[in-house]
Amino acid sequence: MSAQSAVRVAPARAPRPSSPQAAPQTTPRLLLVRAPAQTRTRVPFVLVCMAILGGALLTALLLNTTMASGAYEKHDLDRELARLSVQEQDLAAELDRRSSPSELAAAARALGMVRATSPAWLQLSDGSVLGAPAPAGAAG
Repeated sequence: MSAQSAVRVAPARAPRPSSPQAAPQTTPRLLLVRAPAQTRTRVPFVLVCMAILGGALLTALLLNTTMASGAYEKHDLDRELARLSVQEQDLAAELDRRSSPSELAAAARALGMVRATSPAWLQLSDGSVLGAPAPAGAAG
């Protein structure tokens, strides 16, 4: 082996052409890549989107139905409250009428009670009777 054969000489480069049409052809840097054998389908994505949309619509429908049912129940309870309020006022008026002195006296007479002619009081602290008690007569 000689010293000359160990040295490699690089090939000389061709001078650059001044016009773009005269450029030498070189291998392209971009390569054509084939598509995968099996392409992805969009069906699962579309089904998931439709399921989410359907679930949202169903939830909105159930919420609306529940709120409407609650509104009807509230309306019924408001009517019942108004009816009971009127009934309470009527009963309070009836109680006031029946607790008047003339009504109490008439109710006592209907039960067979008579008016006392000489009232008497009991003193609870010592058990003594104040006044002059006398039995009530049938004519009283």
